[in-house]
Amino acid sequence: MLNKRNNRFKVSDTILLFGELSLILLACHLGYLAGIQLGLALTLNAEWQLGYVFVFTCGSMLSSLSLGLYDQKLRETNTGIIKRLVLTQLFNFALLELLVFNLSPQMSPGWLTLLLSSLLAVVLVAAFRALFQYHDISQLSRRRVLILGSGERAAIIEKRMRRTVDRRYFELVGFVHIPGDKPGYIPDEKLITLDFQNDLFTFAEENNIDQLVIACDERRNMLPVDLLFKCKTRGIDVTDILDFIESETGQIAVNLIYPSWVIYSNGLSISQRFRTSLDYRLNVILALITLLLAWPIMLITALCIYLEDGRKTGAPILYRQIRVGFDGKPFQIIKFRSMRQDAEKNGAQWATTNDSRVTKVGHFIRKYRIDELPQLFNVLKGEMGFVGPRPERPEFVSQLTKDIPYYAQRHNVRPGLTGWAQLKYPYGASAEDAMEKLKFDLYYIKHRSLLLDLTILIRTVEIVIFGKGR
Repeated sequence: MLNKRNNRFKVSDTILLFGELSLILLACHLGYLAGIQLGLALTLNAEWQLGYVFVFTCGSMLSSLSLGLYDQKLRETNTGIIKRLVLTQLFNFALLELLVFNLSPQMSPGWLTLLLSSLLAVVLVAAFRALFQYHDISQLSRRRVLILGSGERAAIIEKRMRRTVDRRYFELVGFVHIPGDKPGYIPDEKLITLDFQNDLFTFAEENNIDQLVIACDERRNMLPVDLLFKCKTRGIDVTDILDFIESETGQIAVNLIYPSWVIYSNGLSISQRFRTSLDYRLNVILALITLLLAWPIMLITALCIYLEDGRKTGAPILYRQIRVGFDGKPFQIIKFRSMRQDAEKNGAQWATTNDSRVTKVGHFIRKYRIDELPQLFNVLKGEMGFVGPRPERPEFVSQLTKDIPYYAQRHNVRPGLTGWAQLKYPYGASAEDAMEKLKFDLYYIKHRSLLLDLTILIRTVEIVIFGKGR
């Protein structure tokens, strides 16, 4: 039996990625040929034509990534997918026309030809996505999973992964009751009656099980170690529920963590050079570039805040607040003021989605995260990075540290303007939301790398455009 869980880059993902790459290349080439035939295109020599195809394809793939089209757990309707595809090509069109072709005009076939290639790309990729979904090609990567456990721990899988998109990469065969499991957590129809001390390997082979997930409430002397070893040597993957949830959801189940897992688990080691020297330099460069591009938006925002209520009340344009940063050290965060000046006359409180304290200008700048642009100065000072857990207020941190296990671990990395939790979890402001976001923050801390940071930065475009997360 083959083990299909070699890595997260599945067969279906490969087909989707290279299928779209091929179709975008084809759309670009056909658009150029059609432009020539219709007399719309500027004739390019072979070298510049190759360059045009290359930048068009790279720009399209980068724009698709930034708008979440390669999110493995994207929940979107067909209309929503087409909307994102159209936006992808609009972004690509603007990127090439305003930047690339201004720097290299010899590479431009003309805006009408670029528009034709973009339209063809939308049609071909939309048709391919529809075909991909209709035939459910993700089945090629789907493995059959058997859960060893039917109690409180196992129920987390049932609750967290109940939607089809959550089980895109696996088929849940059922739950096996293990002595010591708390009853009543798993429906009877999903329980498998099995003498696992003797029949586990036979059942796994007869039912083509690819993966066993250890999720029992009591482990001591309850698991058939010899049979599990036999399963593993025969190509059946055996994994812990913590690793399974981490792999499938991109988060760490804080409520299931035990100390030895934290110490011995892969990841969680960040080189000192990346964390200090290289990390800081990259953040400073990005902050300076962003300031050069965003200063007109910042100027207009400051003027709007002043005209709305600053002129009459004398309220400041910028808002300063103490937050907890790297190693738990406090620092003063800078934001555009989005609330009334007396917003916290009754003390510190969580912000809510439709907070009545937010001004009219504040609603807009909070939705599109314009209020956070002044935090670029925090980045320049080294107090924040572009990517990392969002910094919280000391009043909330002290209570959350008491209530939520491992909450203080999020301060082991520098806080950021955006982060993994902002990509994966919708807007929320409560102790429960803090718990959910911590699961994603710990995943980021464990897997932190330059590639992951770049991916989060690119994907942040989706948050800004669609007004998601905070």
